[in-house]
Amino acid sequence: MLKPQVHHHHSNPTQSLLTRRPAVFATTGDGGDSGGSFLSLNKLSMKRCRCFHAAARPPPHASMEAMTGFDQASSSTTTKVKAVIKVQVTMGGVISSLDFTKGLDDIADLLGKSLLLELVAAEVDHKTGLTKDTIKHYAHRSGLDLKDVTYVAEFEVPKDFGEIGAILIENEHHKEMYLETIDLEGFPNGTITLNPNSWVHSKFDNREKRIFFTNKSYLPSQTPSGLKVFRAKDLASLRGDGVLDGPRKKYDRIYDYDVYNDLGDPDRKPEWGRPVLGTKDFPYPRRCKTSRPRTRSDPLSESRASGVYVPRDEAFSELKNFTFSAKTVYSVMHAVVPSLQTCMVDKELGFPHFTAIDCLFNEGVHLPQLQHKGFLGNALPRLLKFVGSTQNNMLRFEIPERIHRDKFFWMKDEEFCRQALAGLNPCAIQLVKEWPLKSKLDPEVYGPPESAITKEIVEQVIGGFIPFEQALEKKKLFIIDYHDILLPYVNKVREIEDMKTTLYGSRLLMFLTPSGTLRPVAIELVRPPGNGKPQWKQAFTPSWDSTAAWLWKLAKVHFLSHDTGLHQLMKGYEGQFSGFWRFSLEPPSLTLLGQIFRLRTHCCTEPYIIACNRQLSAMHPIYRLLHPHFRYTMEINALARESLINCGGIIESCFSPGKYSIELSSVAYGQLWRFDHEPLPVDLVIRGMAEEDPNSPHGLKLAIEDYPYANDGLVLWDAIKGWVTSYVDHYYPKPEHVASDEELQAWWTEIRTRGHEDKKDEPWWPVLETHKTLSYDYGGYIPGRSTIARVKMPSEDPTEEQWETFRHRPEEQLLATFPSQLQASQVMSVLDVLSNHSPDEEYIGEKMEPAFELNPKIKAAYEVFAGRLKELEGIIDARNADINLKNRHGVGIPPYQLLKPYSKPGVTGMGVPNSISI
Repeated sequence: MLKPQVHHHHSNPTQSLLTRRPAVFATTGDGGDSGGSFLSLNKLSMKRCRCFHAAARPPPHASMEAMTGFDQASSSTTTKVKAVIKVQVTMGGVISSLDFTKGLDDIADLLGKSLLLELVAAEVDHKTGLTKDTIKHYAHRSGLDLKDVTYVAEFEVPKDFGEIGAILIENEHHKEMYLETIDLEGFPNGTITLNPNSWVHSKFDNREKRIFFTNKSYLPSQTPSGLKVFRAKDLASLRGDGVLDGPRKKYDRIYDYDVYNDLGDPDRKPEWGRPVLGTKDFPYPRRCKTSRPRTRSDPLSESRASGVYVPRDEAFSELKNFTFSAKTVYSVMHAVVPSLQTCMVDKELGFPHFTAIDCLFNEGVHLPQLQHKGFLGNALPRLLKFVGSTQNNMLRFEIPERIHRDKFFWMKDEEFCRQALAGLNPCAIQLVKEWPLKSKLDPEVYGPPESAITKEIVEQVIGGFIPFEQALEKKKLFIIDYHDILLPYVNKVREIEDMKTTLYGSRLLMFLTPSGTLRPVAIELVRPPGNGKPQWKQAFTPSWDSTAAWLWKLAKVHFLSHDTGLHQLMKGYEGQFSGFWRFSLEPPSLTLLGQIFRLRTHCCTEPYIIACNRQLSAMHPIYRLLHPHFRYTMEINALARESLINCGGIIESCFSPGKYSIELSSVAYGQLWRFDHEPLPVDLVIRGMAEEDPNSPHGLKLAIEDYPYANDGLVLWDAIKGWVTSYVDHYYPKPEHVASDEELQAWWTEIRTRGHEDKKDEPWWPVLETHKTLSYDYGGYIPGRSTIARVKMPSEDPTEEQWETFRHRPEEQLLATFPSQLQASQVMSVLDVLSNHSPDEEYIGEKMEPAFELNPKIKAAYEVFAGRLKELEGIIDARNADINLKNRHGVGIPPYQLLKPYSKPGVTGMGVPNSISI
């Protein structure tokens, strides 16, 4: 960058900020074209920067010399620089408003007073030690196309001004603007490009100016002297320092923490009150603070309103809004769902026969209440099929690929177990390490702790393969265990009056066959003591007699409803993140509601986003590393609190735990979440699904060699680890650099003590003191993945009449266990929307950040990373073609493409987005 050495006047922006002294205007006097007769307005050059505050008019007695800043003799010591600003054409901002302010903004454009730009010197004056005056000019509109509006400002930059470190911007319009890029052209060393990709509020909403730093990255200790005050000021603005508490405005950019106290609506209905999550009794990660007023009925609960605040740059792009997001989901929730409720008079009506389920795909559901045209029809082309030219619409669902290949897959035991390794929830399976199976719950409250799955039952199933003791010793027995986490809620759920549902504590035991596939051994369902009844439990096994075989089918439906519900609430919200790399290896593109708002990939991530913006400057290298992976996550979370996990929302209405669903996720967070257990390799070892082995690929020997999720995930994990390690080592070559980085340490401290405040005293939090610790090592088909089990097992305390009904018509019991027609249609409608990749989706390794391109070493490391991801696509294709891998290849089995890095738009079952954006 250009660093000419010529004398220039100076001022102290910190002092100006405090004293608010008037600025002095200056005209450049050159004859360049600046927009017709408004030359002088386009060529303003204002002295005495007041940081982010608007400049005042010059005093009338100011001399021309003071106003210009240099005379004609010195004009040859300047460089002419043109700033070209690309502003995105938006529906809600610039070039769109039809109200009175639109006319005012057009006049501002005509007068050349659209944007006020100030060039900020990177270094202070080396003679005086004072911050150099900014160089100011108004930009005028010079062009417009379908995508962008171009604004241009021309500067005379003195050659002693030195390197440009940042640009201050004031938006003179009455509407916000979305700034994409700023190119500074005319420097001898080439164009300087800034990439704001940010909304800039109107000065009429907020007088504070925005600052955008160049793409160079600096640790705090390396900050150029002229930028230190701006670095601190920008972070203070993002923290909201000095801002009065009150409901946040749409244009605000304030990041702060709050508990989950906005899921209930007690003012509307007393029974819609919900406990606060983020307390001693219900620990939880923190969300972004909105500062809405409290409810009248409960002073601890925050009132609900249309729309939930997120800092402005966290909101969806308009393209995302039209293909997904709040508007689409809101339309489904407030148009499709009510219409379904209208056409289905009986909300509890189940499917009368299996062909009725098929009709959802073949014929659809008539929705008389929807308009024929409009946004919904354009946004949901996969979902809504319009009939002719009438006003009638059919809600018809796409047939899942698995059903295309094998209509009866959901009934098969082999598929039931394969899903544990290559299905919707491949992170729940564990190796059986202790026998007999026992509950850790208080037996005085929950009954005898011993499992109903005994050694004898196991031997009956696996006796033809191997003795029980050898199966245990040779690590052939695996389990998915939801017993202890569900059992305390069984009686509570069964007492819900306005919802037909039931619940059990449950376990699934499986055996690893010589072919490398899993075989189900037993499912245990348990009801605790209560209502004058003792504990009830039973182990169900695959059987060869008719009665036991039907009980086994029903037990599978119950277990799958638990697996589906807990998958939504637990796994997604905790996050497979490691150290600075908060990227989830949870399945990112499955057609399942839980991928949108679950514990591991959403809730636990939000504190990282908040802390990142509060404590890491935009020029911090770790901020630049993390920022692309936070895109849209806060908006998704806000949307979920508004329409999905709120009281009476889809989760509460259609999943087994009902109104206790999110409360249950709090219990899971409190019992199970540990930061140091979240990396994929560590998680596999802890679950007994792998053991450390330096001679094996990735340093791990898998307990089940054909484990598609782990096999593909470890390749992806190693690629990520290599890239992050190279990046971190470059900026932190010595351990003391990490320990002395005050922004980094504040970030890490705030994550622990505020973002995860309920776990701040846990001993397992790593100490961030070295560069090594910094880089740190088919839901759309209801029978196949039921979200709820509505009736109890027929063998649980049956009357003679109930048993006879089951014996004479077992299919009716199975259909009654499935979700109702309304619940199934609601869930499938939302799943279709939430599983959709937006056309503007950004995938991992696909796009290099501008800041990475500036540094040759970082650029090279990223190119290696992107190359490894391309290799992963080929590796996955080869594995899917391998006939020896029976968990991903076989008759009726679709290829396992979940962790393929890239995808086209739509519901594809592949693609790893850069961020949790679906």
